[in-house]
Amino acid sequence: MAKEFEDYLSELQTDMVAISLEYVEDRADDIFIYCSYEPEAYYLDVFFRLQGKLVLKHQLNDVPGDFTYDTSTERQLALLRIGVQNLEEIHKKCKEYGRDMPTEIKLHYNVKQNSLKANYKYDLVYSNDDELLPDDIFDNWFEEVKENNE
Repeated sequence: MAKEFEDYLSELQTDMVAISLEYVEDRADDIFIYCSYEPEAYYLDVFFRLQGKLVLKHQLNDVPGDFTYDTSTERQLALLRIGVQNLEEIHKKCKEYGRDMPTEIKLHYNVKQNSLKANYKYDLVYSNDDELLPDDIFDNWFEEVKENNE
């Protein structure tokens, strides 16, 4: 049976989750992945819930425990590079199947329940604003999730 657009989208999002789970050594409770595409600019970042605490990718070792994570710059950049490659591939598949490319994708993967939720936006989020950057949107989402879970 031939693959459909949704199959490709699912595979690519699953790969983003898999690489994020690998980065956190399969120790996260939740993974949150922010993806953005606005005219010719791709952006991706990730944060995690570990032992009930929300942390950015470089803060994994701030969570008490007997495990030390490799949060080296090289490893963080590899995570982001692979994620952006997946995002670029999603864009390619959108073009190939005549679909609109989302300007924003927010993925939440609950590890214990093995469930992935995705929210998509198709309107410009930051490129029509002189002050907003994708980092700002990511930081706002992080704070929003943090507030809703305390």
